[in-house]
This record gives sequence, structure tokens and C-alpha cells, in this order.
Amino acid sequence: MRILDRYIIKELLGPFIFGIAAFSSVFIGTSTLFRIAQYVTKYGASLGSVIKIFIYSLPSIIVLTFPMAMLLAALLSFGRLSGSSELTAMRSGGLSFYRLSAPVFMIAFFVSVFSAGFQELVVPASNAAYNNVLRYEIEKNTAPRTQEHIVIPDIKNNNIERLTYARKYDEGTKSMTGLTLEEFTDGKLTRVENAEKAMWLDDRWVMYNGVIHDLSGDGNVERSLRFTEQNMPMDKKPLDISRAQKSQEEMTIRELKQHIRMLKQENVKTSVYEVELHQRLAIPMASFIFALIGTPLGLQPHRSSSSIGLGISIIIIFIYYTIMTVATALGQGGAILPFLAAWMPNIIGLIAGVILVYRASR
Repeated sequence: MRILDRYIIKELLGPFIFGIAAFSSVFIGTSTLFRIAQYVTKYGASLGSVIKIFIYSLPSIIVLTFPMAMLLAALLSFGRLSGSSELTAMRSGGLSFYRLSAPVFMIAFFVSVFSAGFQELVVPASNAAYNNVLRYEIEKNTAPRTQEHIVIPDIKNNNIERLTYARKYDEGTKSMTGLTLEEFTDGKLTRVENAEKAMWLDDRWVMYNGVIHDLSGDGNVERSLRFTEQNMPMDKKPLDISRAQKSQEEMTIRELKQHIRMLKQENVKTSVYEVELHQRLAIPMASFIFALIGTPLGLQPHRSSSSIGLGISIIIIFIYYTIMTVATALGQGGAILPFLAAWMPNIIGLIAGVILVYRASR
């Protein structure tokens, strides 16, 4: 890596870390601390539970601040270089816009990749832990739950063995209705079982009034068998099923895909889960999009005031997340395609960034 690249990256790191801390503080101060205060006053949450809630809320906040911090870093770092006439000296030395911006785009791409991995490996688990602490430690909500359209995966050695779908699950009566079971061998679907209902009896699940379809390697039905009563190949207890159910924010990409596939087979609306699935990549990619926008703006001459850079970043962030909020609502409601709902802010940002880069490079 050349001296110039190291110098620009060094200029970026300070504002980037400051941006993560600053924007995270805004989210924490306006949302997290308010909710924690509610938990303390309404439920009498203990200090230990409050600390856990605070820690578990951080990953989902931090992942949202990566694009914001990238935009702020590009604006402030190049604004400082411009204010001290260092950019003028670099351009006088024959350095083009693309050469000066290359380190920024490289770091932005790395941040996007890291953000995608962080959101997949850390955020779902922290969201699930947050909700468990809230439900079982703070709210102490142990009453039986009734849930609709649940999906229960059975995974062994990181391979899916069985997916169970129930149209309705009632923990109070320990029953499930509208069942579909899919069994897999080496990743291939080999058996499908359907049943009207299942009951928890004598420490086991029993299915009633159903049919079993054995499938060949190409997915065709080889034979079918009807039954009036059949032991269900699942050892999860009713309480375990309730606690294992996840919201879309708690699922990994793999779990979201499995959930969507099962719901589609039962003709259940999946737009909420599909929007979430596409956003798992769209939001991390916003770091690179914001670098495309922030770099040419920061390279404008005479941008020496850090307050100007901060102000511009706030305006751009507000516009981006306004578009994202509206598009997400439209996508979840089925008004537009989930893919378009998730990627619309990035598409608009990409167009704006390309225009700005083209103008700055002339």
C-alpha cells in the first residue's frame, strides 16, 4: 500500500469511529434508554436485566450506523484535506479524482462486507437474546402462547433434517393444527407428511388424520399412505416450541429462506420476511453507496468547516432513511416487490453517487 493510501485511510478512521460513536449515542439516547426507563418504571426491571438489555440492543444499532459513519468520514476527512490545501497539492501533483478516492471506496467496500457478516452472525442472536430477557426476565410473561404460521426447523450437524409447519399452535392446549412436515436426506426432500392436527400426549406429539408421501430423487411421489393416528417425529416440548419461534429480526438468512419457502407452500403472505431477507444485504451495501456520495462532495474545494460536513451528512442520512422507511412499509404491505422495497434507497443513492462522481472527475 502506498503512502498516499495509508495517509487517506488514516484520515478516514478517526471520523469513521467518531461517526459510529456519535450516531449510536443518538439511537441509544432517543430509543434504547427510553425503553429501559419504561421497563424499570412499569415492570421494576433489575439492574442485571437492564444491563443485559442495553448490551443486547447495541449490535442492531451499530450495524445501522456503519453507512452513516462512512458518509461522515468521507465528508470530514476530505473536507479537512481541502481546507488545509492538501487536496490542491495532490491534484497539482497529477493525482486524479479516481486515484484520490480509491482508498475510500476500498475501505467502504470492506465495511460493507464486514457489516453484512456482522448482521448475519451477531445481530439475529443479540435480538433473540434481547427479546428473551424482555419476555421472561422483565415482563415475566410465562402465560401460554397462541401463534399462527409457525415453522420449526430440526438441524443436525449444520444440515437441515426436518421442517415442520403449523397453521396454528396453542401452547395452552398443547396442540397444533394444519401440519406439514418435510424430511430431508443429504439436503434433498424425501418425505412430506400432512395432518389435520397434532396433540402433546404422554411426552410425545401424536398426529391425526393425515397422509404420508415418500418422494423419489427427482421429487416425484413414489407412494402415499393415509393414517388416522401417527407419532410425530419431533421431540420438542410445547414450551420449547414457543421459545424457539423467532421474529424476522431474529432469523439468519438461511432461516429466513426456509421460513419463506414453507409459508409460500401454504399460500401464506411472506412479504414481511422477504423484505427483511433482501435488507440483510441492502443495508450493509449502503456503506459503499454513501462513500460514492460523500467522496465527491468532500472533494469539493473550500469545504473546511466540519460543521458543514456534518450538516450535509445529516441531510443525506435523513433522505436515505426516509426513503427506506417508506419503501419498507410499501414492500411489507405488498404494494411493491420486496426486492425493490429493500434496494430502492440504494438504487437512488447509486444513481446520485454516479452522477456526483462523474461531475467531480471532470
